[in-house]
Order: sequence, then structure tokens, then C-alpha cells
Amino acid sequence: MELSWDCKENTTYLECVMIHKEKGPIEIMLKENECHCKFPDYSLHEGVTFMVKVNSIQRPIPETLVYTNSGGKGTAAQNFSCFIYNANFMNCTWAKGQAAPDDVQYFLYIRDLKYRRERECPHYLEDSGTHVGCHLEDLSGLAYYNYFLVNGTSQRTGIQFFDSILYWKKIEIYSPPNNISVHCNVSHCLIQWEKPVTRHNLSNREFKYQLDIQRLKNKEHSGNQLIEVSGNWENKYNFPSPEPRAKHTVKIRTSDARIQRWGSWSQPVEFGSDDPEASLVHIYMLVVLGTLVSALIIGCLLKRPPSHPIRPPHISCTLDFVRAQRCLHRACIQPHGSELPLCGMLSPPTPLL
Repeated sequence: MELSWDCKENTTYLECVMIHKEKGPIEIMLKENECHCKFPDYSLHEGVTFMVKVNSIQRPIPETLVYTNSGGKGTAAQNFSCFIYNANFMNCTWAKGQAAPDDVQYFLYIRDLKYRRERECPHYLEDSGTHVGCHLEDLSGLAYYNYFLVNGTSQRTGIQFFDSILYWKKIEIYSPPNNISVHCNVSHCLIQWEKPVTRHNLSNREFKYQLDIQRLKNKEHSGNQLIEVSGNWENKYNFPSPEPRAKHTVKIRTSDARIQRWGSWSQPVEFGSDDPEASLVHIYMLVVLGTLVSALIIGCLLKRPPSHPIRPPHISCTLDFVRAQRCLHRACIQPHGSELPLCGMLSPPTPLL
């Protein structure tokens, strides 16, 4: 925004001031023989006052210019807002002014404040024939800061304009994170994701995330667990969940780290078991079965047949004569100190009559 004037001889211009209703006075010091000043871009629909302080030969004299928004009061578009979504699309909406006539028609113009490129809305949204919104599918002409102007026409009365300067980071709603995955061990579940695609490439620290972890089929309602995770945490979160674990779902949404504006939730990702109690019973059965098998093995090892004492051979002395002689000479000799009786001398057997 630039203010210029015709320079006069014997006049020194000290500074120029813009008095804004929202920002207050904005002062810019002038160089010698400089007859213009450039202000930062601000909205003008509420009117502004420009003032140039002049130092003439006699005394300092302020020269004032009042800029007003011409047209019928209350005829301008109201409730104006824009948001970028899915990185490449933008919707802007507004409402008809309270005092605007029925034949009012609004038009939206967008100018990037870096290259000063301007374009009109390519696709209007209508309500009963009146433009009340705009849809853009090509954002290639947008810069970081952009100037939005909604003016209007009517056959009955003049229509005031509405303007606004929007910073793209304040109007972008981030998509959910990409590639959400869950990997569990016996005590924890590691939840990982990738940062979403955005209008401009941003580092991880520019994001923050909110995790909604729910336990399904929970008989005792414990409520949802909402967890905020900074982008500095390398896009992961370690969720304490010891085995056996019930079935859970996790969904994640994204926001700018400095501007609290949450996007939509991701699709839920499931992890855990459908019936943790059945899994627990199964584990108990395995433990009991293993205990029984171990007890049987130990019992078999300990239960051995009893050992029998070694007895001296039974020697029969009622043998035939030949075997008796062998008994006499081999087995029936009493060892020294033995309590076994001697067989004695055997006679040949008496023949039968």
C-alpha cells in the first residue's frame, strides 16, 4: 500500500502515518526530498486515515486524507472465511450483508502480496443465485500472504466492499497422517506414522498430533485416551499395553504446532486381540498342562522297582550219586566260619528191589 503526493518547494516532509482502526497508528519516517511512503498491507474496509507531517518555513503542518468505504452501510459481505484442505484445494465462504438488497451480487478477487498477481474466483458457490462462496482447485498463484477482496453490485444502491489479508498457515487445515502402523511386544505397542502432505514443505517440528486410543468391547467404561504428541518425537508413540491385550483402535489427527486448528481424524487402525480373556485361559491351560506333564515325568523317574537281596544258591543234596560227589567236592565243603551245614559223605543209592 503506497501513499504519494506532489512535492512542494521549500517544504520538508518528516513522516507519514496511517491510522488503522485495528492496528492503530503506523508511522514511517521519510528521507529527504521523498514524496511517497509505503505501508504494510492491511485491510481497508473499516476505513483508514492517512496523515503526512510537513515542516514548512513557518511551522509543522499535518496534511490528512480520510479513506472511506463507500456504499450503503451493512451491504458488504459478512462472515468471510477461507480454508485450504488436502494441500491443493481452497474454499472461501461469506454471507449476504444484512442490509444488502435482493439483487446484490458479490465477486471475489485474490491477489498475492509478493508478485501482485490478481485473479477472480473461477468457481462460485451460489445461494438463490447470489454468490456466497468460492472453490479453487489451483493454488499455484498463492503466496504466503494473500489479499482477498469481496465487492458487490446492485441496481438499487451502492455495495460496500470487504477485504482481508490471510496467511496461508493460518487457513490450512492439515490432512491426517499417512501410513499409520502399530507393532506390539509383550509390554508395549509402538505406534508410528508419517507427516501429512501440506501446501508447503514443513519440518517435523511444525506439527503436533493427537492420538485417540480406544479399547473395544470394554465392559468397564474407562473413557477415551487422548494423547498429544509433538512432531519432535519423530512421529511415534510407545503405548503401554502388556499382554494379553484387548483389541484397541487408534486414530490420529494433525495440527500446526503454533496454531491450534485440528484437522480430520484418520481411519482407525486396530491392534490387540478380540477376546483377551480367552487368550488368558489358553495360557493358563498350557501352564497347567505343562505342570502335569513335568510331574508325571518326575514321578516315573522316582518310582523304580525295589532291589532284591542276593541269596546263597540253594544246594540240593538229594542228587544221584555222581552229582552228589560233585556236590561233596565242589559245594558241600563248609568254609571256615560258615554256618551252613556240611552235606557229609554220601553213600551210593540203594538199588530198588
